[in-house]
Amino acid sequence: MAYLSQKEIDLYSNKILEDYDSKNPSAVFKNKIDLTNEDALLIQSNVAQLRKKRGEEIIGYKIGCVSKNTQKKMGFNQPACGYLWKSELYQSGITLNKKDYTNPSMEAEFGIILNRDIKSELASFEYILQSIEGIYPLIEIHNLVFYGNEPYGAELLANNAIHAGVVLGSKTKMTSDKIETDLKLIYDQEVMDTWNNKIWPADMLSELNWLIKEQARNNNYLKKGDLILTGAYGFPVPIKDKKLVEVTSSAFGNVKATFD
Repeated sequence: MAYLSQKEIDLYSNKILEDYDSKNPSAVFKNKIDLTNEDALLIQSNVAQLRKKRGEEIIGYKIGCVSKNTQKKMGFNQPACGYLWKSELYQSGITLNKKDYTNPSMEAEFGIILNRDIKSELASFEYILQSIEGIYPLIEIHNLVFYGNEPYGAELLANNAIHAGVVLGSKTKMTSDKIETDLKLIYDQEVMDTWNNKIWPADMLSELNWLIKEQARNNNYLKKGDLILTGAYGFPVPIKDKKLVEVTSSAFGNVKATFD
């Protein structure tokens, strides 16, 4: 249940966006503000509207916290979601600056791009599968900071699921065939995390119907050309003093970025 007034939502939304713009994300939570998850989602949506009003473009959505362990840690009983922004989309090989982030941390992930507008009432698994143009390996960038009270779920949601950008690899054309792949997150040639026996499309699309229904409740509808981050299998890993970040998939290719 949401408890904040619209005035409070507007106040927190403006402060959260100000913190994000100044590369000091989540600073408002140092005051230990108390939000419900519903309040936080209203703030997330409000911040998105503020960014749109100043000319930024939404290019899709992320699904987060697909792991039951992560959900428990955050105080959730379902995944999380957030917005993707054109200004924060990069192509493989990009060089980025660590100073633009706070505790920059990465996830290895897969993304899909849609080939048609999605009608939520038709969103069966087969319908979703046939709505996909291509599959992409990607690096999701996060500002991994929490200043509020545990569990951090409301803080995560209010901060757009701590999303700070995505580095996209090359497209593999959509196939409905069952494909087994691994997925690795690598820093400076050191494997930080690895997942084996991930099955396309079952594992990658397991929470897409949830996202479609969740967005439809707020009158947001996934559309042709949208990029959807389908969810990471682990928690973001800080890069610390590392520089080269690579994500590799035996079936769907590789992607890399350098953080100076």
